[in-house]
Amino acid sequence: MITVVGSYKGGTGKSTISFNLAVWLTTQGFDVETVDLDPQATLTDVAEVRAEEGIQPPLPVSNEFSDRTGSPDLQTVVDVGTADMKAMRHALSLADQVFIPVPPSQADVWSTQRFLGLVKESRGGNEMPTLFSFVNRADTNPAVRETFETQEALKMIPGLKLVMARLGNRTTFRRSFSEGMAVFEFEPRGKAAAEMNALATVIFSPLYIAG
Repeated sequence: MITVVGSYKGGTGKSTISFNLAVWLTTQGFDVETVDLDPQATLTDVAEVRAEEGIQPPLPVSNEFSDRTGSPDLQTVVDVGTADMKAMRHALSLADQVFIPVPPSQADVWSTQRFLGLVKESRGGNEMPTLFSFVNRADTNPAVRETFETQEALKMIPGLKLVMARLGNRTTFRRSFSEGMAVFEFEPRGKAAAEMNALATVIFSPLYIAG
């Protein structure tokens, strides 16, 4: 399965999410290929920190697809950015599923709608991948309505599956990332770890069904 983590906007947390999902899959015993197609190479940087610190399991990152990409026994996680639109379109043309992190704002909802147009264009008339969205960097104060409003807006977009599990705007995500660790490795019993585990389980639930 090829999972592309992407959006039209920068700063949505794509690299952090790609990294955590790839580590999560690896710790669950899956054969994982991680591909960094973003010219900023943030995913590559964090993998290098992880290697330097000797954190297990290792997470090799490549800047291109391998001969095994698309194999049924391989889980490929791809981080892409709009700085390289050719690479973005190529990744979207191959994707089995596309995972779109959406910060809680109307501007990000509009950006998500435009991004779906890019996905359709990249498929060239072929079957669309499964399209997931979720709210990332949600306000941790339940009195703030923007997260709820963003979720409601995402529900209205045709063809888009909203994952109700969301990630809060927590410093743990930034701290763990800077040390080359997934949040569930950094603070296994923390709220960020629980959120990421819930999100990953939903996104990759077909793997468990198939198994």
